[in-house]
Amino acid sequence: MDSLITAAARALAAGDALGALKRVALRDDPPALALRGIAMAQLGEHSRARDLLRRAGRGFGAHETLARARCVVAEAEVALAMRDLGGSTRPLTAAAAILEAHADHANAHQARLIAARRLLRLGRLTEAEAVLAAIDTTRQPPALAAVAELVAAELALRSLRVEAGRAALARARDAATRAGVPALQAEVAQTQSALDHPAARRLSNGSEQALRLADVAELLASDALVVDACRRGLGTGAAWQSLARRPVLFALARALAQAWPGDVEREALIAETFRSRRPDETHRARLRVEIGRLRALVKPLAGIEATARGFALRPSGGRSLVLLAPPIDGEQASLLALLADGAAWSTSALALAQGASQRTVQRALAELEAEGRVRAIGQARARRWLAPPLAGFATILLLPASLPIE
Repeated sequence: MDSLITAAARALAAGDALGALKRVALRDDPPALALRGIAMAQLGEHSRARDLLRRAGRGFGAHETLARARCVVAEAEVALAMRDLGGSTRPLTAAAAILEAHADHANAHQARLIAARRLLRLGRLTEAEAVLAAIDTTRQPPALAAVAELVAAELALRSLRVEAGRAALARARDAATRAGVPALQAEVAQTQSALDHPAARRLSNGSEQALRLADVAELLASDALVVDACRRGLGTGAAWQSLARRPVLFALARALAQAWPGDVEREALIAETFRSRRPDETHRARLRVEIGRLRALVKPLAGIEATARGFALRPSGGRSLVLLAPPIDGEQASLLALLADGAAWSTSALALAQGASQRTVQRALAELEAEGRVRAIGQARARRWLAPPLAGFATILLLPASLPIE
């Protein structure tokens, strides 16, 4: 490796993308193309970065497997930054194995961290945790250690293991300080803010209280019956009944919880659940059927009593009842939470993260765009979606699989 390539690589490691470009901007040999691609990625020019990295990968010969594997890892990191979450992960897995076989442990661990972060974006927390557990960063550069601790912190916070998240963030902050990379330090600070900002609202007896993540964890561990509008279910302590795939039943449970300890009129339940302002006997019959289904599902946790006006939810064992609501309401809250990271998401990536069809996501984005809450850039398959950061509260409980579901 010549002196200019070495100097450019050192500049990139220190986060000095412009310094690296000054040394290799006019060169078209594969090593220079790879470094130019990484520099462009650091500057936010992801499409250009991807093109340069692909050219570099094609430029290296078949015998230069190590260099080609490094290009695959760099391209995967650019794809993650572009929120290009589709496609197979096999090339990245194969590249990690090649890097490990050539004793390039730092880049091998970097490949696994990229895989873990991709899984986090998709809400696949168990798989991300398994990938992270196989990474040993004790002897890795501070920048790599900081990224690993950031992944560990996000995993812990999204699983509501708040103290573990705090500890991982403290280690990430120390590693980022040693690395001296401003972008890493800013990312640590941004994640840290999730601990201090409200993450949910507690609705009880007509009052509303903002809760931080630590407060939410404490509430879910308490003896109260919690109707959880963040992960759509209800439970107390370790007992949990998910209604995530039963939207009508959850709408009934939420309406009953919001009125507790009182009851809800039948007409109000029909209007809230079935979106009908002129109920007839068919709606009333359907309401009785859905209430019967909900009563059977929540029987170990609560009862549903018929009253003269309608129905009332009665927690078992004389427990109190709390409705845990997300910091913002609306069917598109999870979409806004994904877009709030400041990255430009494709429709396909948003659909993949939400586990929904692209058509469903397109309709939701069209509604948000009409309200001025999101904007589109690009055309056709190159179209990406952006939204301003949601200031003032944390979005962790709105992200896919943000809480463990037993």
